[in-house]
Amino acid sequence: MSSFNRRTLLASGAGLIGNAALGFTARGAGIAGAPPAPVAKVAVVKDIYFGDTLSDPYRWMENDKDPDWLPFLKGQNDHARAVLDAIPGRDALLRRIQQLSGDAALTSRVQRAGGKLFYQQRPSGADNYKLFVREDGHDRVLVDPTLLSGAKGHVSLDWWTASPDGSRVVYGLSKDGSEDSLLHVLTVADGRDLPDRIANTQAANPQWLDDASGFFYNQLTGAADTPDRFLDSQARFHRLGTDPASDPILMKRGLVAGVDFDRIQAPYVMTFQGARHAILILADVRPETRVLIAPLADVVAGKARWTPVAGFEDEITGVELDGDVFYMLANKGTPRGRLVRTSAAQPSLANAVEVVPQGPVVIDDFQRARNGLYLKMMDGGISRLRHLGHDGQVTEVHLPFDGTIGSVFATPGEDGALMSLTGWLAPAGIWSVSPSGDVADTGVTPRPAIDVGAYETVRGFATAKDGVKIPYSLIYKKGLIRNGRTPAWISAYGSYGAAAYTPAFAGRTLALIDAGFIVGYANVRGGGEYGREWHKAGQLANKPNTWRDLIAVCEHICTEKYTSPARLAIGGRSAGGITVGRAMTERPDLFAAVIDGVGWSNPLRYVVEQNGYGEEPEWGAIADPAGYRALKSIDSYQAVRDGTAYPAVLLTTGVTDPRVAPFHVAKMTARLQAASSSKKPILLRVDYDAGHGIGSTRAQQDREAADTYAFLLWRTGAPAYQPA
Repeated sequence: MSSFNRRTLLASGAGLIGNAALGFTARGAGIAGAPPAPVAKVAVVKDIYFGDTLSDPYRWMENDKDPDWLPFLKGQNDHARAVLDAIPGRDALLRRIQQLSGDAALTSRVQRAGGKLFYQQRPSGADNYKLFVREDGHDRVLVDPTLLSGAKGHVSLDWWTASPDGSRVVYGLSKDGSEDSLLHVLTVADGRDLPDRIANTQAANPQWLDDASGFFYNQLTGAADTPDRFLDSQARFHRLGTDPASDPILMKRGLVAGVDFDRIQAPYVMTFQGARHAILILADVRPETRVLIAPLADVVAGKARWTPVAGFEDEITGVELDGDVFYMLANKGTPRGRLVRTSAAQPSLANAVEVVPQGPVVIDDFQRARNGLYLKMMDGGISRLRHLGHDGQVTEVHLPFDGTIGSVFATPGEDGALMSLTGWLAPAGIWSVSPSGDVADTGVTPRPAIDVGAYETVRGFATAKDGVKIPYSLIYKKGLIRNGRTPAWISAYGSYGAAAYTPAFAGRTLALIDAGFIVGYANVRGGGEYGREWHKAGQLANKPNTWRDLIAVCEHICTEKYTSPARLAIGGRSAGGITVGRAMTERPDLFAAVIDGVGWSNPLRYVVEQNGYGEEPEWGAIADPAGYRALKSIDSYQAVRDGTAYPAVLLTTGVTDPRVAPFHVAKMTARLQAASSSKKPILLRVDYDAGHGIGSTRAQQDREAADTYAFLLWRTGAPAYQPA
């Protein structure tokens, strides 16, 4: 395993047409018989930050035990449900979406171990991911969470890893999208679970010993649903057949003299097949990690003396051991990355030998196979693949199309590699890379019977206010006439150094494109499309670049007459809620509609949610004046102004969300409903047995997509989607 981190007005003539001319309903939702949205109670709390006084009218929503909380959520969802269900064409959209998602099998991860192929797949027509093993040409199911689901909720497969010899699998399950994993272990031969069970193992990242007798893992110690949830986690070792309660704690804050770290950093012990050393990674939300090393036998015995190798300031984003050779992906001074090597026995970053220098394309990740290293590259949102042979030569692996390599899967015991590869109009598949560089579809993921011949894509660049070129991609039906009258939906993320919106099969969105939309994605700063510089240009005090890049892209496509403000929508999920929330509050005139999915809306209040303090390296610490200023700048809730004509907004949340607390979108909904003068609908959609969306079933995702697309078509004036 190489890398690891815990966690993206110029209007045309048509844009000048008023909403009434576009056939919009004049009074907000305007749905006959729909229950009204509840008006949130106001109980203003004032906070003083470094002489700055802020008012918070809906602070009470942060307390999920408040007697008004659940009634507010239910009333808002009942209102949203009545409005969305009354949009003509919504049910037909859902049927098309169900067809598209049902036809496409999805494979999220594969691993070769002990001559077997393990893969996690949601088969065509299935509702949830399952774990399969392929052995001697035959496939069988090892883990099927749907068998554990019931009428009151569902179970999801969170993560898994097979032992190097392929004899056992450790995996995590959780309920209702909560990601609150319970660790299990099974034997592959018979598919039966061992008695071993370990709770509090979200993002446990288990690492097997070569003989499959045990594994290292990370365990949470903070109480669930509190701000302490992800603080002070600990690294432990589990020997199969022993009581997990007695698993030795190998690293936690304050345990080992000389290894000091913050509460937000999590310790992970990493193993590498055939290596005599283990690596300790101290990780938080940053792509960069702190790196230490010790002999593996000493780590297992609980007497390791960890040798420091690199700190966060060295900007190491990947590590790998090949026997006594220690590879690192280093970014300090080389923001597009360079690969260096040193000795595992006597490691020295200062004296490390440069193996692959920085080039014009970002080295995003690397994986070790028997025949060398495979380098996953990132070129402004397009993936490339290179191979570093034992002779030191780097060769290009020619991919069948421009797209996204989700991951490269290699194992030290076998030549070549596997990779997940997809494009905007190329369904995701698992492809093999031979030692000679030939690339072929393995067929692990059956190709869906979806005809993409009617669609085309374009990649372009918008110019930001500071002159930086911002890449974007558009997907639409062939024969598009650029007259500014086509509705468009542009999504953006731009956080954590993650290249979030790179080419991925259009899938469900083809239903929206079939209905006449342009679907697009903006690769704004804060992501990793151009390396660490691109990330830092949208991080902390530089975060305004992220939403202003989105604004620049939207202005550009209006100027190019792809669309116009009256028909333009934006969307973002999670940290993308910052991007779309601040784009909307800064330029409400530019958009007809906004989709804010499980969005981070009130980051100034991260101190009361379970996934809050760990975000400080990305956004800033509120206890610091500079951190407060950075947090205030990204807070959409505080940026809402009374009497402003805001666009129509659909916000979504899941009540079990462990990453963005539901109060964020609930407070944002209430604030927009009270402040907006446009009378356009502000809807809050609530999923009661879902979290952040990561563990949602296909059916849940289909229903949310249908609601989203129907809302977009309604609010951008599509005649067939206007309620009576």
